[in-house]
Amino acid sequence: MAPNSEREKIEISQYILEHVPKEAEVTRVEYEGPMLAVYAKKPEILVEQSSLIADIVSVIRKRIVIRSDPSVRLPEKEAERIAREIIPPEAEVTDINFDPSLGEIIIEAKKPGMVIGKNGAVLQEVIKRTKWRPHVLRSPPLRSKIIAHMRHYLHAESKERERILRTFGERIFRPKTFEVGDVRITPLGGVQEVGRSAFLVQTRESSILLDCGINPGSSKPFEAFPRLDHPAFELDSLDAVVVSHAHLDHCGLVPFLFKYGYDGPVYCSAPTSSLMTLLQLDYLDVA
Repeated sequence: MAPNSEREKIEISQYILEHVPKEAEVTRVEYEGPMLAVYAKKPEILVEQSSLIADIVSVIRKRIVIRSDPSVRLPEKEAERIAREIIPPEAEVTDINFDPSLGEIIIEAKKPGMVIGKNGAVLQEVIKRTKWRPHVLRSPPLRSKIIAHMRHYLHAESKERERILRTFGERIFRPKTFEVGDVRITPLGGVQEVGRSAFLVQTRESSILLDCGINPGSSKPFEAFPRLDHPAFELDSLDAVVVSHAHLDHCGLVPFLFKYGYDGPVYCSAPTSSLMTLLQLDYLDVA
């Protein structure tokens, strides 16, 4: 991390420590992806004081997420047992999973409102007693083996995910080198055609690829795929990929980037992430 960025992080950490209740026992502050993660031994205190966190955010101008310090989290089996005790049976919980890299307990229920409780009372109790932060989802009508396998993989690779999040965070919050805000946009596909959408967006600071799709209706390489051979495109210099939505003409070639060495983040909405994965796997099967 650059010295200026490290100094800024220290200053932000000091500001947070000065303005949050000492009884929350904040242990550290980390850049994690596009957010600032505040770790505490009593995260429920910070979660309860959302207005205080909002005030801090308005000053430091960075998004904050509250996480429990790993040292205080209950073992997963015990945390699941307690969570099931706290959540009313009427919620009809169908599945509980854990994400150690985010300190989250993922609760799927047919009636998610019952899991949340009035004014978030049930969630607060789960946080207080387990030290895992609940992430509540509505139970899907059909179970997906692919999503189950993805969750298992993410759980198994939680340490690597932590490293990736912090590495990306340091890159995202690195100090600016240039004050000039000029932007260059280079179409690599998707112009005057349907399919293979890909736009290279560059500033003096960074390089981002907006979409990386295919043209499913063409079998000719120069017509089926984005022009990643364009002189302006350098895979090693790419900071991030942003996927607008899950159609293959916008996301179909994203795995190709990783095959040839891309090691950065892909930004998209949560529904896009799941649907994109399914479509890409189907595309690989028929390709």
